Amino acid sequence: MNVGVERGGSRAAARGSAARIRAVAWVCGALVVLAQIVYSMTEPDARLFTTVASVVAFAVASVCDAFARFGPRAAALLVVVAGGGGLVAETTGVHTGFPFGDYRYTGTLGLEIAGVPVVVALAWIMMSWPALLVGRALAARADRPAWLVVGIGAWALASWDVFLDPQMVDAGHWTWSDPVPALPGVDGVPLTNYGGWLLVSVLMITALHGTVGRARVANELDLRAGPAPVLYLWTYGSSVWAHAAFFGRPTVSLVAGVLMGLVAVPFACALWRAHR
Repeated sequence: MNVGVERGGSRAAARGSAARIRAVAWVCGALVVLAQIVYSMTEPDARLFTTVASVVAFAVASVCDAFARFGPRAAALLVVVAGGGGLVAETTGVHTGFPFGDYRYTGTLGLEIAGVPVVVALAWIMMSWPALLVGRALAARADRPAWLVVGIGAWALASWDVFLDPQMVDAGHWTWSDPVPALPGVDGVPLTNYGGWLLVSVLMITALHGTVGRARVANELDLRAGPAPVLYLWTYGSSVWAHAAFFGRPTVSLVAGVLMGLVAVPFACALWRAHR
């Protein structure tokens, strides 16, 4: 009897802790939306604070979401695999040109480690987690094969960069030495960049999917719900709108909207069905 009571108390404590951490994630998510709205309303030379603030808030939301769903080990793995892995990939890219191509940061994004802004490593954290959840949710069978989860999740992550890179190049945060050949309608960013993103995304999602396992509590929050998935869809929708209406890149809105939409639209439909 005492063992049962202790186990019940432990599960209740875990649920309570998860609820509090998830609340923090939702607050950070709201800050992301606010920062991005303010970003779109400010002059280009005054956008650094909102850029950094939105990335930091999103990264914290993703880490908290991982903690709430799967516990502290998952949160730590996300930071190490996505943050550390992203920093290694970017540092290698800046100094060798592999795997993204020949590029450099211009020193406008704040604190750097080995020539790479810390905020860039946080950006890998912020999007790798929802991308993993998208992959798992769309490969929804209980016996889902790992390659299918990884393939969908990696595409969910890498396709986002078709929005990100043109925006950051236009803002002057990094430059490419030879931005051709490029995707049709997405000038200024070479195809090698997207190949590198896809490679790194496959490695990251493979590592995360293989190491983040059982839910922290028995009634795991549905993979289609929660702050991280909602922020993923917000990022998709707001990016389509922003490039078309604010950044003067309607072709980027179209091309990236189609590419990221291959996973974002089915995921949005799944999220809608789950909440009906």
